[in-house]
This record gives sequence, structure tokens and C-alpha cells, in this order.
Amino acid sequence: MSVTERRVEAPGGATVCLEVDGPGAEQPVVFVHGNPSNAEDWRPFLERLDGRRRALAPHVLGWGPSERPAGFHWTMENLDRWVEGLLDALGVRRFDLVVHDWGSIALAAAQRRPQDVGRVVVIDAVPLLPGYRWHWVARMWRRRGVGELVNATMSRPGTGMLLRQATPRRGTLPELVERIHEHLDAGTKRAILELYRDADPDRLAHFGRELDRLSGPSLVIWGDHDPYLGSELAEAYGRALGGVPRVELIPDAGHWPWLDQPDVIELVASFLEAS
Repeated sequence: MSVTERRVEAPGGATVCLEVDGPGAEQPVVFVHGNPSNAEDWRPFLERLDGRRRALAPHVLGWGPSERPAGFHWTMENLDRWVEGLLDALGVRRFDLVVHDWGSIALAAAQRRPQDVGRVVVIDAVPLLPGYRWHWVARMWRRRGVGELVNATMSRPGTGMLLRQATPRRGTLPELVERIHEHLDAGTKRAILELYRDADPDRLAHFGRELDRLSGPSLVIWGDHDPYLGSELAEAYGRALGGVPRVELIPDAGHWPWLDQPDVIELVASFLEAS
């Protein structure tokens, strides 16, 4: 496999981008990860697409080996603009988009340029939708003092215990725990608190108010045992996106459904290759 890495200077802060080559260089697939992990989540997808589609997976600013600029504030708006600037820095004009968890912030940038967006895949994503109320872990991060205490006590065993809920399988997703803690530092912890505290329910809905402008082929994938973002949100995204979205509930799968059901990787790759 030939997943490569390169540093990218983007307005607001630099990052590292994972990349594979393949046909469709003029319209690559862009994968955007969520919290508290990083772009390594997407490595099995990139390996599957290697030689078949050009694909890019940046580490979002503040996570993974990206920069943690002292003057940057992790608001939804700032991350949205950072994603847009990153696409420009990568020389990406037209693109297909795959998002997971907080990667949904890339949908905000996509709404402003729907003519440039091809296929869209939404996987267990933070809902840019009206009426959502945060899950219990997010409520702790959003609460001042409590969130700082949670972050101060984050350890590999603690994260493992927390992530037991994230999968219906027995165990603690050890590979995910290691991926999270490889780069988890004070900068990432600050980013987590600032982002969640900015994300009031009305702001979530505001950033997704024009999802129907994304009218190309779309696929919504959701683990039916996601303890953080209930599977009813899959249908809600299906109603919000333009076109005729395909909604797939993945049985016996949690918040990272491809870790429980690896066939999800093939499902996503086949959908993207259809373009």
C-alpha cells in the first residue's frame, strides 16, 4: 500500500495530510475525521481506494500531528473556514466528501460551494440539524470546570473504559485508544473544550441550514448501536440532504461502525468508485 503523508500550510495553521493516488485527480475524495481521533481513522479506506481513486485525509487542526496555534479559537465557524482554506491550499476545487463525527463541519463549507461537491458520505456525524441535544460526554465537556476535570484525568485505561460504550462488541477498541492517545495533548484538550462549548444546539442547526443544496448522490451510514448519536439521526440527515440519499443502518455497530463491521469500508469505497 502507498499511503503517503505531506505537510500542508493552510490559513490558520498547518497540518499533515494522508494521501493515495488514483484516477479522478481532478475530483479527489476528501475524508474528514472527528473527535477525539485523527486522520488515521481513514487509513483502511485509503488503502482500499489506493490506485482506484485519488483520496486525501487531513488531520483536522488541533488533532493528530497538526499544529495547535496559540491564537486559534476552536469555534465551529473557525474550523469551517479552516477546512475551506485547507481545500484551497491542497488545490482541491471539485471533490467528493466523506465525514465522520465532527468531520460534519466540512459539510458547512460544502454548502457554500455545492457546484463543486460530487458524492457525499455521512457516517455517524455530529448533526448539523435542528432539535439535537448533546449526549452525556459532550455535556460534561461543555460544562466549565467539569470538562477540565474530565480532560485532566484522560488516560489510556480511562479512555478505554469510556469507549466500551462506543461498540457493541466486548472489549475497549484498543487500536482506537492508542490512535487517540498518540497525539492527545494540552492543545487537543483545549480544542475539544472550545469546540463543544461553542456548539449550542441552535448553532448546529445554523451550520446545516442549507444541506439540501448538496443534491448529488449521497450515502448516510450509521451504527445501530451508536450510544452518542442515535440512529434516528441517520434518517434526519437523509431528509436534510438534497437529492435522494441512501440510508444504511449497520447492524451490531457503534460510533465507528467500520471497526465493528469492516464491510462498511467496501460499502463506502464502492459508492465512491461509482462516480
